[in-house]
Amino acid sequence: MKSRFFQRVRVAWVLSTIVPCGFVPAAERIDTSKLPPPANRSNVTYEADIRPIFEKHCFKCHGSEEKPKAGLRLDSREATLKGSREGKVIEVGQSARSALVHSVARLGDEDHWMPPPGKGEPLTAEQIGLIRAWIDQGAR
Repeated sequence: MKSRFFQRVRVAWVLSTIVPCGFVPAAERIDTSKLPPPANRSNVTYEADIRPIFEKHCFKCHGSEEKPKAGLRLDSREATLKGSREGKVIEVGQSARSALVHSVARLGDEDHWMPPPGKGEPLTAEQIGLIRAWIDQGAR
């Protein structure tokens, strides 16, 4: 009984010293102050506003083909909300916490920048702001 107690104390101590120093979830390592602000527009919709951006910049790899990269399709609102093999890419109502926004803004891990360097034109601050507004408004 005594050894279990000390074992638990030791594990708690190790976690309290290691976790704060090294492990931080990916979404929390993003400096969201570097994100362009959401567009100052109401009623942003997928079909009218977001799909044209995705069509120009994303459909080559994340369109309706049989095997889209990372299992992420952006060719419909429903597919976008479904996410990728790694999970959801949009936090509805919280664009600053959305992996899709981090990727297109090219923040965080360079392996997740979209479009990848050399593979297409980066999105403009205005386009990212429009995507942010769409997500913040409920991703309609």
